[in-house]
Parts: sequence; structure tokens; C-alpha cells
Amino acid sequence: MTAQLSTAPRVLTALPLAIDPDEVLRFQGYKASVDTPGPEVLALFEDALALGRSLITPRAVVRWLAVTRQGADTIDAGGVTLTIPDVGRLWGPVEWVAVAVCTIGDGLERRAGELWEARELPLAAMLDSVGSGAVESLAEHVNDLFCQEAIPLGLPVTNRMSPGYGRWDVAQQKLLFRVCPGDPVGVSLNAACFMTPVKSISLIAAAGARARVDHYFSQCARCWMPDCAYRRRPARQTVHR
Repeated sequence: MTAQLSTAPRVLTALPLAIDPDEVLRFQGYKASVDTPGPEVLALFEDALALGRSLITPRAVVRWLAVTRQGADTIDAGGVTLTIPDVGRLWGPVEWVAVAVCTIGDGLERRAGELWEARELPLAAMLDSVGSGAVESLAEHVNDLFCQEAIPLGLPVTNRMSPGYGRWDVAQQKLLFRVCPGDPVGVSLNAACFMTPVKSISLIAAAGARARVDHYFSQCARCWMPDCAYRRRPARQTVHR
């Protein structure tokens, strides 16, 4: 019998999200283990991090969809055809796709805008980076949740992808929103396929008995799932607070 995953859209709220300091500083131009920020930068980071934590509202809408057909560059699921260059080679054969729209809300970006207007530019820029780091951690958190759901069924989970990354056309956002609308978490899509609030990420991952799990970016290093048979890197930290 084929393993089953729930295909109903679900809204996730009150997520215990940890923000990775290295990720925030990366958005500031610092390379981990290479660049060492000075005490003034670290103090600014701590101020922005404390402010950012009070302003973010992490939430996501997620959904599993059964794959009805897969090609070298396409996946059919939920009544749409996603065109993702080289996806067949990157992911191997998959039976399910998981779609999500993640956001931290608009509170942080509104406050950053106020700081820009007040010419408090260093804090505004660092706060914006905190927001970028927060939504990236949220996307990693959601990807980890997909692993929690699929791996116990014998279905390894791939890395996540988002429209606009690599060679995947950002216009494919429309198809993701068709099968997993962002409305339940307050995310809308404009004609140019950009999301509002800005600190939002849409993504898909996939699962299957023979799915490839060796094309990871940072998920394994942040995943809190114990005893995962598909782990490719030791966990050094977590996105789960």
C-alpha cells in the first residue's frame, strides 16, 4: 500500500522559531568563519535581534500533494504542472510534493521603514537582515516538519526549492499559490509574482521512496530530527527554539 500524507491545507502558527545569528550577519555581508564583526556591529545586532523578535509573527500554510506525473523538468500535482529545470535528476523519482507559503508578517518591515525615514540607517539595515534571517529560518523549520511527517512513512524528503532560485522561473509562483494560497496567513501575490509582506517565502519539497536526499544546502545542519537515516551532515544548531 502506498504511504499516505494529508493533502488538506494546514495553517501553522505560534511556531517556536530560532533565528540564526550567522544567517543575519551573512545578509550584512559577513562570511561565517572568515569575517569577525566588531563590538559595535555585535551590539547593533543584539539590539536589532531583540527588536525583531518582538515584531515577527511566524506562520505558514502547508500542503502535501500526490504527484500524478513526473518528467525531466516537470512535476504534475494538484492539477498544475510545475516546470523546474532538471528536477528529475536533482530529486529523482518522487511520489509527493509539499508546498508551503511562509511569512513573518509585516510588523518588522514596517518598523524598518520607520527607522529608514528617521535616518537611523544602521539599525534599519540590521533589522531588515534580522527579518531576512527569520524568514529563512522559518522556511528551514517548515522543511524539517515535512521530514518529521514523511520519513516515518519510509519517504525521504528532498531539499526545498523556491521560484526565482537558480533557473526556476519566478512566474511559477502563480502555480504554487493556486494549489496553496497564501491568504490564510496574509500573504498576497502581485502581477510581477512578488509577495506581500516582503519577508515571505514560498517553497516546495518532495518525498518518495527513491527520492534523492544528497542535494542539500543547510537543512541537515539545522534539523532537530533525531536518528534520521538520511542525514548528510551533523546537526550544529537548530531552527527549533
